Amino acid sequence: MSSNTWNKSAVAALYNTPLLSLLFEAQTVHRAHFNPDEIELCSLLSIKTGACPEDCAYCPQSGHYKTGLQKEKLLDLEEVLKLAAEAKKNGATRFCMGAAWRSPSDKDLPRVINLIKGVKALGLETCVTLGMLHKGQAQQLKEAGLDFYNHNLDTSPEFYPKIISTRTYQDRLDTLSHVRAADIHVCCGGIIGMGETRDDRIELLLQLANLPTQPESVPINRLIPIPGTPLADIEHIDNIEFVRTVAVLRMMMPQSMIRLSAGRGEMSEEMQILCFMAGANSMWLGDKLLTARNSAYTQDKKLLEKLGLTPLSHRA
Repeated sequence: MSSNTWNKSAVAALYNTPLLSLLFEAQTVHRAHFNPDEIELCSLLSIKTGACPEDCAYCPQSGHYKTGLQKEKLLDLEEVLKLAAEAKKNGATRFCMGAAWRSPSDKDLPRVINLIKGVKALGLETCVTLGMLHKGQAQQLKEAGLDFYNHNLDTSPEFYPKIISTRTYQDRLDTLSHVRAADIHVCCGGIIGMGETRDDRIELLLQLANLPTQPESVPINRLIPIPGTPLADIEHIDNIEFVRTVAVLRMMMPQSMIRLSAGRGEMSEEMQILCFMAGANSMWLGDKLLTARNSAYTQDKKLLEKLGLTPLSHRA
């Protein structure tokens, strides 16, 4: 998937399109590249929780904030494989494992590699999010058979310093470059509703769409304000603005899987349907995303049955 040369005025024009027309255009683009009656189902597990040295203002796992989250060590292989098998039974085709690290240590990376190999042996696509990587680490993950690496840009370059001070925007871009160089698929998106402006949302989408190669997966998170974090009292973003963002993203990145991620547990069925109309075609399964609440399996199953959506077989 090659990148495009989008500019701010073109993206702003999309945002300003009347909503029903924008949804129609986004759905038309979506149908040109995907079966509109299929959805990708993924599962996310925190394999190492809490005490992260980063100061991301939205994150309950940061060691900088008192959120009541208990620190947990890296899970063992048996427990991870049990949960991965359960996720597969519930319809997931991709299993993502997240660790609250700044970057993986030389001691821990081999343990994660064993988890990747074990999950792949179950017939699932594998994805990990471990923080920053250097070139050698990315190559080791590729050799282990990793399918996707998640590393979000979070927001615009301009708004980013208001959210994170312990890692630069360029650090994130460098990790994405290392992942691409190792020939691992990229999963990269952002968080909407952290107090950013529409201009910031436009700049985030420009960063994603104008990468040398567009990410194969784009998770779009709606901020979940967590007590104890600096964003605990942030005002919720307007639902329609969130839907607009999904639709504009679909127009800019026609071949990417767009995943409804954090915050979906707080969305009504009607809002989720609008997001699917806007071009979202992937979502997380399970009661929890890392540490935050998510929609329950039973609720998701009922919703997909109502909509006639069937699980997409994996693409890697």
